[in-house]
Amino acid sequence: MSESPASGPPPQIPPTRQPTARQPRPTTLRQRLAELRGPSVAPHPLDARALAALAANPGCKRRALLDGAGVDKGVLATALGSPAPFGQSQFAFMRGNAFEAKVKADGGTELLRLMYERLGGSPAPAGDVSTPDLSAAGPEGRAARTALALREATAAGGWALLDHPMLALEVAGSPAYLEPDAVVVHPDGRWTVVEIKSFPMIDASADAAKVGAAARQAAVYVLALERVAAVTEGAEVGHRVLLVCPKDFSNLPTASVVDVRKQRAVTRRQLTRLTRIEDIADALPEGTTFDPACSPQELESAVSSVTAAYAPECLAACELAFHCRARSRAQGAVATLGRSVRGELGGLTTVAGVLAAAAGKEGDPADPTVAALRRAADLRADALESAAALRAQAPEGVAACR
Repeated sequence: MSESPASGPPPQIPPTRQPTARQPRPTTLRQRLAELRGPSVAPHPLDARALAALAANPGCKRRALLDGAGVDKGVLATALGSPAPFGQSQFAFMRGNAFEAKVKADGGTELLRLMYERLGGSPAPAGDVSTPDLSAAGPEGRAARTALALREATAAGGWALLDHPMLALEVAGSPAYLEPDAVVVHPDGRWTVVEIKSFPMIDASADAAKVGAAARQAAVYVLALERVAAVTEGAEVGHRVLLVCPKDFSNLPTASVVDVRKQRAVTRRQLTRLTRIEDIADALPEGTTFDPACSPQELESAVSSVTAAYAPECLAACELAFHCRARSRAQGAVATLGRSVRGELGGLTTVAGVLAAAAGKEGDPADPTVAALRRAADLRADALESAAALRAQAPEGVAACR
């Protein structure tokens, strides 16, 4: 007797799965910046001076990308063959430290006296100023300890002097740790940033460029303090900072109040733009890297792939300034002559184009800039012609003396 076949539908054979193309894993901004920096290169930390310089030139995509990626621009400039002689002399460094110690001596008595004279309010009682210990392990620990000290001082309702506190500010998705010279907590809950500089105030005024740089640097500290104040009850960050400098040509401290609201707004806007540096990175050619281990030719190509906004002011604030200046001169860019000249010339971006427009070879005569250049060229030609005529009419002895 044979076995009958099983009843029911025949078994279903599962369809063969076709291999699918492997989808690339999404790359986060931090991973992308690490690739630009180099796989084995640690990120170069940003400080307030670098952030202030970045805010002073917000149109430079090159600096925004390199700073956001944590690229050490000094090392990069050396690898490109255009090192910048940056850094403070040892003598100036020691003099600055000695002056800062003098200002903060005796629990900050002199510093608080200057603050009372310039900012008003109730004077700090002698010996009744808290100076909390801010020591901790690592920058993260010091930033946390500073935040705790600020909250405790505000809740206590008294005077407090924080010497070299550590503040954290998020830049391009990663924290940047900043260290102001001092922060004073007032009894009313107001926090004031103190900047101590070694350049002099002569007749109650200092070099405008140096004061401007100090104001931009202090604005970065104000932004970082506002993050802590936002979660501290009763706290308010003052937008008027105290700038302390030597008086005249002595070592006696004097102070001035600087309003940094404008610098704070510019810096905040620039930092907001930094969070979108992924757009700049996405526009780069595939495989672009600023790893200093690469050849100078590869680094030159990588740096040139990001547009820069060079100006003579960059020489005092950016390690790549000499490299950018050389390339700007080679291209004949009018930006090499300064931002004011660049602004006056409008759409004329090269020196050759300016000269051609002045000679009447290029440009729209209806353009006010072109018309002004041609008028200036005519006046120059008339002046040279008149000078030549005067030399020709002068006696032979006078002409020889000239």
